Amino acid sequence: MTKVKASELRDKSQAELIQTLDQYKRELLDLKVQQVAGAAAAKSSKIRDIRKNIARVLTVITQQNRDAVRAEYAGKKHIPKDLRAKKTRALRRVMTQHELSRKTIRQHKKDQHFGPRQYAIKA
Repeated sequence: MTKVKASELRDKSQAELIQTLDQYKRELLDLKVQQVAGAAAAKSSKIRDIRKNIARVLTVITQQNRDAVRAEYAGKKHIPKDLRAKKTRALRRVMTQHELSRKTIRQHKKDQHFGPRQYAIKA
């Protein structure tokens, strides 16, 4: 079997992808049985192709599932951690602009009662 393209797999539905995955797994099982039985070395390259095809199918299934969950959580306040932007640890902990602009009650009172100082400048 030849290398399957991920773009072709993305056009298929979830059920078709699962069916394709089962087909590849069965084929891999048959090839491994033949390999144990002592078949030619050409089978080993075919085993590699089948394993890569299985990986592509699983990747497309995962991408479709993640896209569905991402669409479900679109516009909501909280989204699952695995769908959030990775960034770096430091960037994830940076305060938002709103948090930076907030003042404590004590600071607010100080600002109200003691305005900015004005200095007389000698010209």
